[in-house]
Amino acid sequence: MIGFYVLIGVIALLSWFVSNQLKRKFKKYSQVHLKNGMSGSEIATKMLADNGIFDVKVISTPGRLTDHYNPKDKTVNLSESVYSQRNAASAAVAAHEVGHAVQHAQAYSYLTMRSQLVPIVSVTSKFSQWLVIGGIILGAASGASGIGFYIAVLGLVFMGFATLFSFITLPVEYDASNKALAWLKNKNMVTQEEFAGSKDALKWAARTYLVAALGSLAMLLYWGMQILGGRD
Repeated sequence: MIGFYVLIGVIALLSWFVSNQLKRKFKKYSQVHLKNGMSGSEIATKMLADNGIFDVKVISTPGRLTDHYNPKDKTVNLSESVYSQRNAASAAVAAHEVGHAVQHAQAYSYLTMRSQLVPIVSVTSKFSQWLVIGGIILGAASGASGIGFYIAVLGLVFMGFATLFSFITLPVEYDASNKALAWLKNKNMVTQEEFAGSKDALKWAARTYLVAALGSLAMLLYWGMQILGGRD
């Protein structure tokens, strides 16, 4: 179990570092005010229109860094600060979330796959680790061929769905950022300084998903070796 706690510690430390950098970057680029004077909501509305999307609403949602696109009700949800503020960070986030709306309109395959996995992962992620640990404990009592082993393997399969989901999320997030940056640049929505800030902010946002995916894979491999490694 010592290896498990070391792994958890490393993942937590890396996640903290990236999250801290993301907050620092967004704070920095929130001070870079857009010369075009547009708010995040106005940026999002214009990008939707430029992509021929008129059935998606841009709304404000409470909290900080709570921005997301909801494909079910076709809404671009921007956190209160992003929705109203007029800076490089807000422009980056707003355009990124619209990038997801563009993906939805274009039936982007990875977004479709991720959406299909959401109801599965929402259930399996609640039980995976309990099944793995419980199965290992039962296995210690019943032996390698007992029911504990099969319970642990089921937990491992459940954990695999979460890992698959996290890796499918990567191209979805990177593609949305690429769409956002291309639009900001091609439509001359930002100056060079503002574009550099938007690009840097989105780079660190993407790294949070990368760390999450690597952490999920590391956990899957660790428990996989614990469960399967001792079998003949």
